[in-house]
Amino acid sequence: MELQDALIQVSEIRQQMARSETFRGYRSVPAALSAAIAIGAAALQPTIVTDPAANPDRYLQLWILAALVSVAVTAGEMIVRCHRRASPMTTRMMLLAVEQFLPCLIVGGAVTLVLGSFAPEGVWMLPGLWGVIFSLGLFASSRLLPRPVFGVALYYLACGLATLTLARGEFAFSPWSMAITFGGGQSLAAIILYLTLERRSTEEPYADA
Repeated sequence: MELQDALIQVSEIRQQMARSETFRGYRSVPAALSAAIAIGAAALQPTIVTDPAANPDRYLQLWILAALVSVAVTAGEMIVRCHRRASPMTTRMMLLAVEQFLPCLIVGGAVTLVLGSFAPEGVWMLPGLWGVIFSLGLFASSRLLPRPVFGVALYYLACGLATLTLARGEFAFSPWSMAITFGGGQSLAAIILYLTLERRSTEEPYADA
């Protein structure tokens, strides 16, 4: 029993260490690519979805595809980095980061499914709701990330609320709302991640990058 208790205590200590460390698995390049995907999808929207109000399914397909590609890029880079380091602490922190951010993805997917399937008249609210929900994921993950990321969460929240307030009627489904919210938000995240993690690591050769 003493050995088992000691192992449990060691596990708890490692978990606390992971929570107190800064997670370095999010990098600027995947964030910048995610911004480019959002801006590219916004630029293509008027051509691919000429009338989103009349064809909300096609609108959702475009933005769900963009979201899936962005998630795949970010997740792929995190997995590759974790595999290269082969460090138990790195793996533990990656799982903790995923655990904190995953609920917002699940909630966002569930809200999208419900509105798209059962209340298509409310699909116009999704761009704003996506911004608000994404901000909650960043707020939940902020203690593992550099402090300025908290400002990115505030940016997403402000953009989401502004979209819910302004992007209605003739302005509903405006590609600008997604470009500004996610293109701008991910660009801001890329800049912050580079300045707080990557540039600092290159200036400090012995830093844990």
